[in-house]
Amino acid sequence: MSAPGEGASAPDLERRRQSVIDLLCERFADDAMSVEEFERRVDSAHGASTSEELDALLRDLPGRRPLPVRPSGGAVQGYSTASPDRVQDRDLVLAIMGGTTRKGRWTPARRNYAIALMGGAELDFREAILPPGVTEVHIYAMWGGVDVIVPPDLHVESRGFAIMGGFEHAADEAVAPGPETPTLRLTGLAIMGGVDISVRRPGETAREARRRRRIEAKERRRLGE
Repeated sequence: MSAPGEGASAPDLERRRQSVIDLLCERFADDAMSVEEFERRVDSAHGASTSEELDALLRDLPGRRPLPVRPSGGAVQGYSTASPDRVQDRDLVLAIMGGTTRKGRWTPARRNYAIALMGGAELDFREAILPPGVTEVHIYAMWGGVDVIVPPDLHVESRGFAIMGGFEHAADEAVAPGPETPTLRLTGLAIMGGVDISVRRPGETAREARRRRRIEAKERRRLGE
């Protein structure tokens, strides 16, 4: 097997390989190719030994290209990190008989409190500017709901309780925390309400995320993983 192209190390090549396979799954879900063509390209992705070979599998397909890979490892994440002096200590997200949203390029505080009383709140961290270390989110939902959306490469810890309601965390794959990796720690209580923590890529809708996970699960079963 030849050396990975574009100066990529073996871990970098594997990350790009997974990114290409993920995008092939998305394009297959969008009916951009037949089952036979999808299986052929996935097999070629697993056998590719250079970044150029992987990129060629997407060249004639519509849609996004794989995320760039840092030479030091890791795909470029959706979130960014903020210097400590730019971060508030506390912040409150309040929804009473109404709705509120935090999304886009916003900077959470180190300790955040999200309260939904007969209302709904959405906290979207996919493009957030996170402080280094641990960002805490304490959630209370009563007769209401709080939706938390996180990017795939963010380390998330969750622990919550529900009384006549739900506190759910649908994770894709576990992300091991590193010395420079922010951690999002979610705790809370839902009483006759709901807290939903889901993983989505930047720009991905809830429906697209569910469809992508179904396709990825089928592909893992096909490969016997």
